[in-house]
Amino acid sequence: MSALPCPVADPFAVADDAYATITKFLHSEEARRVKHSDLERQLEAMGRELMRKLLQAHLDLRQPGEAREPVRDAAGATLTPTPVHTRSLETIFGTVEVARTGYRGGGTPSLHPLDGALNLPQEKYSLEVRRRVAIEAAKGAFDEGIKTLERYSGAHVPKRQFEELVMRAAQDFEAFYEERQRGAHADAETGPILVLTVDGKGVVMRPEDLREATQRAAAARAKSFTARLGAGRRLHAKRMASVAAIYTVAPWVRTPEEILPATLPQKEPTRPRPEHKRVWASLAQAPEAVIKEMFAEASRRDPKRQKRWVALVDGNLPQIDHLQQLAEERNIP
Repeated sequence: MSALPCPVADPFAVADDAYATITKFLHSEEARRVKHSDLERQLEAMGRELMRKLLQAHLDLRQPGEAREPVRDAAGATLTPTPVHTRSLETIFGTVEVARTGYRGGGTPSLHPLDGALNLPQEKYSLEVRRRVAIEAAKGAFDEGIKTLERYSGAHVPKRQFEELVMRAAQDFEAFYEERQRGAHADAETGPILVLTVDGKGVVMRPEDLREATQRAAAARAKSFTARLGAGRRLHAKRMASVAAIYTVAPWVRTPEEILPATLPQKEPTRPRPEHKRVWASLAQAPEAVIKEMFAEASRRDPKRQKRWVALVDGNLPQIDHLQQLAEERNIP
């Protein structure tokens, strides 16, 4: 189904008035007396509100989004139109309202063609807000992410909703990459070396999210005289994530003189760059499961075993054992 807009009076009149207000202010004597830094901040706030009104005008232009054809549910039953529903949408410019026609059957939630045409999420926060929440959460603490989001956008996301959005952002991670990797690069002309590399990274966790053995060790340490540690130390507070990467690359053949030149070269030689590199990590999966997934990805990229497989790993003996075991099971030199 697709949504039809409803003709309305010029919805951009409010935005035009806001733009006229900004230009009038910039022409005024008041603006001439304002310092540049204060003018920047004031103009940013006025401009963000103008963007919000422009977005609201566009949404008003597309309302109420009546369907072109009969609307049916998953079972094929025809749904009947309902009065126009209005929902709030939190965007990077601020809160806007979306008015749209709903269609429903007996005892089933309403379907809204305009929501589908706009690709709106079910909850209040737009996909762009969700994207920025995920970016900020990856940088640091939730509290700092909330402050940064409010400082540099018009979106307001309370802490609990911020945390929930972060969790939802990761829920389709594995399915997304499975779809992305399926059939990609399998027959591509790539370098003859296939590199598999795996490492471990300790991540500080909340006590209830530690593995059972680490929880017991942390509880025992808390009762001992060695509970206090120096700055930067986190004994029995981390959970190990397994980080894997895979890529192809061309060989880089060099002479001893090129490796250890008598004089520094005027220009650094250009080494071959990794091709189709994929990097992923998991706190939930055991290291052996991540390594198995890495071998499965390698087999997909080189199903005929025409490339030279190279495993790069540090001195982690269990990782080395897993690599050697899987290589022997698959008869991979």
